[in-house]
Amino acid sequence: MSNENDSIRRTGTREWAEKTINCVNGCKHDCRYCYARWYAVDRYARMPMDEWKDMKVRDKDVRKGYKKYDGVVMFPSTHDITPEVTGPCLLVLEKLLNHGNEVLLVSKPHIEVIKEIVSRFAWATDQLRFRFTIGAVSDDVLGYWEPGAPKFMERRSALKIAHFAGFKTSISAEPLLDPADVKRLFALLSPFVNWEFWIGKLNKAESRVKLDDGDRTMLDKLLAWQTDERVMEIYDTFKNESLIRWKDSYKEVIERSGK
Repeated sequence: MSNENDSIRRTGTREWAEKTINCVNGCKHDCRYCYARWYAVDRYARMPMDEWKDMKVRDKDVRKGYKKYDGVVMFPSTHDITPEVTGPCLLVLEKLLNHGNEVLLVSKPHIEVIKEIVSRFAWATDQLRFRFTIGAVSDDVLGYWEPGAPKFMERRSALKIAHFAGFKTSISAEPLLDPADVKRLFALLSPFVNWEFWIGKLNKAESRVKLDDGDRTMLDKLLAWQTDERVMEIYDTFKNESLIRWKDSYKEVIERSGK
């Protein structure tokens, strides 16, 4: 994984992996803060907004050959593995693993998908690691920010399945969507995490977040918890927890504080 002593600060996916692989355009989870949607729809106008949720498999990326890459491969990074695209995604995953790659699978997990993955790739516990994105316990909060993604208990159940199947398991709470409830989030998930638990901010919110009719209520509530003072409160809560890792957005604040 990335080296925290690198002279150049790694940010985003490069904190976790040296290579990213994807094979689908769009994502049915339709997260309001999605950087991939913002790039495809807003910045580069590669597709209209109303097509983003209609996931389209890129057949050429499924059929292509893959090789052994240097470092960790993150799969996927611009879409998720939903039931609708499980088959093609697992073909790509199989090729990556068969070439000896260390793969970090990042997902807001659907339980039926994770069951299939841990069964099909039970032989790859030394190569395949899971990082499940779970930024809140509240289904109201998750449902607002990630309207097409599974609810909390389904994601937690998927985490338990991967954990008890013998895989390395980790959490991404980036963005941390309900900071006021982060202690409960950690308490409910950490028994099934045997690797890392990452915490980070909602990044570039003013440009990327898709609002309903300009209503900023939920966004402003979250931004109020992303001040330096609030970040340091969370840091002080977890500074002695061995599982916790701080994403670059938190690291900047912690380093400014001198801690």
